[in-house]
Amino acid sequence: MLDVRKLRLLLELAHRGTIAAVAEALTYTPSAVSQQLSALEREAGVQLLERTGRRVTLTPAARGLVEHTESILAILHEASADLASTATALTGTLRIGVFPTAVPTILTPAVVALSSEHPGLDLMVTELDPASVPDALRDESLDIALLQEYDYVPITSDPGLETEPLLQETVHLAALTAGPLTDRRDSSWIAGTPGTLCHALTIRACEAAGFTPRIRHHADDFGAVLALVAAGQGVAFIPDLAAVAPPTTVVLTPLPIHRKTHLAYRRGTATHPAITAARTALQTATTLTPRARTPQR
Repeated sequence: MLDVRKLRLLLELAHRGTIAAVAEALTYTPSAVSQQLSALEREAGVQLLERTGRRVTLTPAARGLVEHTESILAILHEASADLASTATALTGTLRIGVFPTAVPTILTPAVVALSSEHPGLDLMVTELDPASVPDALRDESLDIALLQEYDYVPITSDPGLETEPLLQETVHLAALTAGPLTDRRDSSWIAGTPGTLCHALTIRACEAAGFTPRIRHHADDFGAVLALVAAGQGVAFIPDLAAVAPPTTVVLTPLPIHRKTHLAYRRGTATHPAITAARTALQTATTLTPRARTPQR
């Protein structure tokens, strides 16, 4: 019988690429991960890893086993959800991941509602960039989170996660003067830290407009981005939720670009009472959010 815990390590290796990354995510030592994967190979009776120096890659047999593991974990999550449904009240910890601009407008009213309706539920909120959400859900440091995509930076399908649409926002060009995106090829740009969705959007949207942006500043807080724009330090992309109270000198020009937010949770957990309660609270809070609209399903 194959060990589910070892199978999960193989699954994490498939997603994270290196044994060191798996060890860091799951708080193991690299040697412990290697030993567990070697033990899994012996249990499976076939080669699962090809080792070249310090690098390892999955064999075709391992990739097939990873697909089965996704289904196995989903079934286990469904079983846990069924068991939790028999309880008379919600208890335990619910870990919610959220991006900064959603904290005052969506998260806060949702958390207030959850705390009021389910006082036995221990809520833990983590603010993080949406690019980090899939890994955080997979390693179970989060239970439900807000996952984003832009028109030019789509979500990559993940068989271990389920998603549902939450809201859609218009993206604006923030500058000191109005004008189309195509007129900004000689402007300085303010973008997110490399590796974030906002940074990728800046590059891809500008390239689609026919030029490569000259990024002068990196800032992940939209308040800081708008302050830099107001100071004449460059132009930037700003979504609706961050455009509620811009500096008076900043002009926001709506663009045919959208930011879409989805609720994301591990496959098989949708019917868990705590996840169901969080989904309801976050969806309800979104309907009350100004300047954003719920996307058509």
